Amino acid sequence: MQSSHAQNTNASTVSNTPEQQEVINLSKQKWQWMADKNVDSLNTLFNDKSMFVHMGGSWGKTQELATIKSGGIWYKKAEVYSVLVNIIGNTAILLNDIDLVAALGGNEVTHAFMVTEVYVKENGKWKMGSLTFSQLLRPVKLK
Repeated sequence: MQSSHAQNTNASTVSNTPEQQEVINLSKQKWQWMADKNVDSLNTLFNDKSMFVHMGGSWGKTQELATIKSGGIWYKKAEVYSVLVNIIGNTAILLNDIDLVAALGGNEVTHAFMVTEVYVKENGKWKMGSLTFSQLLRPVKLK
């Protein structure tokens, strides 16, 4: 496998490899599945040992899926401003600069995040190993 440099999908000179584009597309689909509370598709995407880090704590796959299904966190919309992906062997590390609109306990909130997603290729398919939300100090751009 080749190692490749991170690419910004918003730059006009971007030339992602097909493998990088596959991971970018999977990440985009994941945001839609989260918004739709599609836990069946997410269950397939998330590795059984996957870990999730939020502003309020960290936990594994079972709790993340239960939180999404129950609406404990409803990822209503992720406005993605840039995507960087670096592939190292069978691991893809993806960074999303986003504004996230979410409902927490019935209250809608919007935060600026850098989201780190780690995917591992298993039997020819990408599986999510980690998803981490890091709050950014920049103002929310979403109107």
